Amino acid sequence: MPRLGNYLLPLGLLLPLAASGFDYQTPALIPELASGFEEKPGWATKSFAVVAANPLAADAGKQILEASGSAVDAAIAVQMVLALVEPQSSGIGGGGFLMHFDGSEITAFDGRETAPAGVDETLFLNDQGEPLAFREAVASGRSVGVPGIVRMLEKVHDEYGELDWETLFIPAITLAENGFEVSERLHQSLADDDLLAEDAAARAFYYQKDGEPLAVGETLTNPALAAILGDIAEHGSEAFYQGEVARDLAERVQSQKVPGALTVKDLEDYQAKAREPLCTPWQQWTVCGFPPPSSGHLTVMQILGMMDEEPMAEAPLDAGAPSDDWLHRFVEASRLAFADRNRYIGDPAFVEAPDGDWQSLLAPAYLEQRAGMVVSDDSLGDDAEPGHPGKLEASLATPPRQSEYGTSHVSIIDADGHAVALTTSIEQAFGARILADGGTGLDGGYLLNNQLTDFSFTPAVDGESVANRVQPGKRPRSSMSPTLVFEHDAQSEGEYETGSLIATLGSPGGAAIIPYVAQTLVALRDWGLDAQRALELPHALTLGGDVYVEKRLPDITREALRERGHTLSERELTSGLGVLVRQPDNTLFGGADPRREGVVKGDEPD
Repeated sequence: MPRLGNYLLPLGLLLPLAASGFDYQTPALIPELASGFEEKPGWATKSFAVVAANPLAADAGKQILEASGSAVDAAIAVQMVLALVEPQSSGIGGGGFLMHFDGSEITAFDGRETAPAGVDETLFLNDQGEPLAFREAVASGRSVGVPGIVRMLEKVHDEYGELDWETLFIPAITLAENGFEVSERLHQSLADDDLLAEDAAARAFYYQKDGEPLAVGETLTNPALAAILGDIAEHGSEAFYQGEVARDLAERVQSQKVPGALTVKDLEDYQAKAREPLCTPWQQWTVCGFPPPSSGHLTVMQILGMMDEEPMAEAPLDAGAPSDDWLHRFVEASRLAFADRNRYIGDPAFVEAPDGDWQSLLAPAYLEQRAGMVVSDDSLGDDAEPGHPGKLEASLATPPRQSEYGTSHVSIIDADGHAVALTTSIEQAFGARILADGGTGLDGGYLLNNQLTDFSFTPAVDGESVANRVQPGKRPRSSMSPTLVFEHDAQSEGEYETGSLIATLGSPGGAAIIPYVAQTLVALRDWGLDAQRALELPHALTLGGDVYVEKRLPDITREALRERGHTLSERELTSGLGVLVRQPDNTLFGGADPRREGVVKGDEPD
């Protein structure tokens, strides 16, 4: 039997490799860009490009595109490499949302995790009926949802793949067997986490005998993940959702100190969904994003819609940062949008949209009324209440705020002008802190998600149900915002051509994804910034309470925000935005967030 590295490959895995002409070359294993803030140049490419959170993943996508693979093919290869080199953020143990443009049609593919059949709305309540502490809930079997990413990617590939499925796993298997150098970000993530080492398998794999995390530049192989990916490559998603891998996953969830209810049948029954995307006119652009169970597009466009109801600030950029006037209106619009999000949005199979239509939250008259609540000289603070966009058959309650984390983003445009925006996650860094080897008995493996903590721990308030409460088979509400942008043509509403595609973008960051994406869209459309300069702007945002600001925000802007009644909290806001923009000459220009290790790779411009 042939080998790839040290892994014995089924002969069937090599045949499509030869047929496609794809000859994967292992990139130079150089240390990646450090976490923190590292200025980047932006990247011009001729006809195709991929931006991903790790250079090795971006390189895998580039090589697939060079071999005449589609944007979907490249996204699958990128995701499998991310599972290996960025395990703290995403992987085959999690889920994701993918927006796809095929040159005329836009489709939204839902690979969000689901709650096991054996749970109920008391999942995250203690014996006294009080919500568990987040830390107690996350590192447990209770937090693990049924992973969806593998089945979703297979569904997308069945419709839009060009290269054989098996071929797309070659980069990740090669790196898993030959090894990759531990990056600064992975090292620092391991050093900062005090829960992962409580899992014996994860401690043995990611930490040294003295308890220190793997050093930057150390070569790490992952034979268990290589074997699992090889099985999925040969047999499709059934190799993950049935058989030994599924039994091992369910056993690990059920055998935790705080066990979960996930079973093999939950895995067998999982279905990825194709959904109708939400496309919203926004002056000269149309912005297309993901519908519920994601709250991303609705909340982003509520913020932007409210801001368009107010006069544009005279100086929206001041000394390389958004002005205090613009930020005040941005923060206040965010408060109002997040209030609606927390009251109304959830899995559409379980939650009724106001007036039976999610577009009611974006109705111009409603946004105009909500924008009228923004006062120029004062902040709403914690007093922002949800509005009344339409009738509901049942009353809904607003739950207490709780944390959201995690995620990675991939943007791709292929040589045919087809595009992918993929946001993928295991939720918090290292997910549920459970490393599964798929029953291989080999070192390494993949991490299980903690996505069920995206549900509200509080199922009801004053006798009224919370939309995003836990229910069997339900998908937790998400903030992921994979976004495609097109030129707006009122004469051909809903119809798109390859040349009308303007951009593909998104970000990790939990609930902060929403303001990250919203500010980037404004920077691209209104401020005339290129993709890289847009990502360098300092962040100041709210998720409904304090205003979180980066150190790079000027002192004079901070003081002006305080004078308007905002309470500021300084912290690192580690967005991981990835943006590709089509230029007027039909070439591409991409940006990767300077706060993470991402890069753009593509063909060289003329």
